[in-house]
Amino acid sequence: MKKTLLALALVAPLASCTATERGAGIGAATGAVVGGVATNSVGGAAAGAVIGGAAGVLIAQAERPGYCIYRDRYGRRYEAECR
Repeated sequence: MKKTLLALALVAPLASCTATERGAGIGAATGAVVGGVATNSVGGAAAGAVIGGAAGVLIAQAERPGYCIYRDRYGRRYEAECR
């Protein structure tokens, strides 16, 4: 069971396409690992995956579609439409 969860955690982020899906996959994988290590149980890994996936979606949705982050010559970051 642990090998299956590990394989799923490693493959899920690679199969994602959008930033939201990628964020959910990476969050779920990270949450599963942290939850499994912290509780030493499959239930903890599952709970960590759910919480991590939800957090990943929220973080990924913070990005504005169609906008990129650039740096000016002084090193300051700003957003503008992607070219």
